[in-house]
This record gives sequence, C-alpha cells and structure tokens, in this order.
Amino acid sequence: FNAYKTNAGSSSVIGLIEQIIEDSVKLEKETTASEYQAQTDYETFVQTSNGLIKSLEDEVREKSDAIASAKGDAAQAASDLESTVSELESLEQYRADVHGECDFLLKNFDIRQRARRQEIEAIQSAKAILSGAASA
Repeated sequence: FNAYKTNAGSSSVIGLIEQIIEDSVKLEKETTASEYQAQTDYETFVQTSNGLIKSLEDEVREKSDAIASAKGDAAQAASDLESTVSELESLEQYRADVHGECDFLLKNFDIRQRARRQEIEAIQSAKAILSGAASA
C-alpha cells in the first residue's frame, strides 16, 4: 500500500467550506441578536402605545365629562335666564302700572287739591255757622 497523503487541491475547497460555515454561524448569531433586539423594541413600543392609548382614553373621558357638565351648566343658565327675563317682564309691568297711577295722581292733583280746599272751606263755614248757632 501507498502511504496516505492529503490531496493538495482539496485544502482550498475545505477552507472555502469552513469559511462558509463560519460565515453562516456568524450570520445566524447576528440575525438572532437582531431578532431579540427587534422583539424588545416591539415590546417597548407596545407598552408605550398602550400607555398612550390609556392616557388618551382618560382625556376623552374627562373631556366628555366636561362637555356633559358644560351642557348641564348651559341648561341651568338658560333656565336662570328665562326666569330672570320673566321676572324683569313682571317688574316692567308693575312699573308701568305704578307709572300709570302716578300719572293719574299728577294729572288730577290740581283738581283734587281744589276739591279738598273747597271741602275745608265748607267745613270751616259749617263750623262758623254752628259756632254762631251755638252762641245764638
């Protein structure tokens, strides 16, 4: 038998295969690390998004409550306005009535004063007559 010798041409092929294996292992490690990083980034994104969604939902709820409260306040203000306008109309009617009475009194003041003066004079005349009648 001849002594076993390695084929001189095979070392470059084996070297190439070993290089491909090393590159594959390196690429697998990089891909795995990249996938873990992507998973971590995704989980962080989901947590941040969920927190943001919750805070936005809370804001929507608060603003909805504020709108409902504002509508209630507006309804109360409208009711108060209606009541106030009604009261003002009533007061205006009362003022008009009092003004009419005052106008009547001012208009008839001179006539009534003359009548009172005549009554006083008549009473004084009657008194004088009765005083004279009593002394006679």
